Amino acid sequence: MTKIRNRSLGKITVLLLASILITLTSIAQDQRPRKVNYEDITNGAARFDNYLPLLENHKIGIVANQASLVGKTHLVDTLVSLGVEVIRVVKIFSPEHGFRGEADAGAVIDDSRDPTTGIQIISLYGKHKKPTLDDLKDIDIMVFDLQDVGVRFYTYISTLTLVMEACAENQIPLVVLDRPNPNGFSVDGPIRMRPDHHPVERLRSQPVV
Repeated sequence: MTKIRNRSLGKITVLLLASILITLTSIAQDQRPRKVNYEDITNGAARFDNYLPLLENHKIGIVANQASLVGKTHLVDTLVSLGVEVIRVVKIFSPEHGFRGEADAGAVIDDSRDPTTGIQIISLYGKHKKPTLDDLKDIDIMVFDLQDVGVRFYTYISTLTLVMEACAENQIPLVVLDRPNPNGFSVDGPIRMRPDHHPVERLRSQPVV
């Protein structure tokens, strides 16, 4: 009897292992990167009918960089072209690398003025990372449009976190114009949260990708 039981248990164990392997294989196949035709995706910035009515007749602050495009035109230039009687962009907030993407990674960026539009640029990667009360003065609505790439060492998601906090603390509506994550179908690398991490990166706990 004992031998028969051992054989039965052995068969059951083999069947369980086979079932687990089939399940894991199925999960792995479901999580494989999928082909996405990004030309079929309409970025948030291009969906004017959805958000322009929220901005009309208001003073706007925009968090943007060189990738904040609507087609081949920058979002700021697009909104400014509508005329101040419709939408008035009063301040631009720039993340790491600056508004035009000309600064090196980690470089301290000073406040400046956009030579194209003449609009004041407030750096969120200089003397402070979070918009101050003075920065938000005269702003009715904040717009956020940054292309992220879904990796931990990009600081844009943490910039969004700090902008959300500042807007909530000062009762300023925030419109986030979403863009697709090119690494949205991959998860890789350890989750790390250490005091010696980058002061902006450590705002969230996430894997490398």
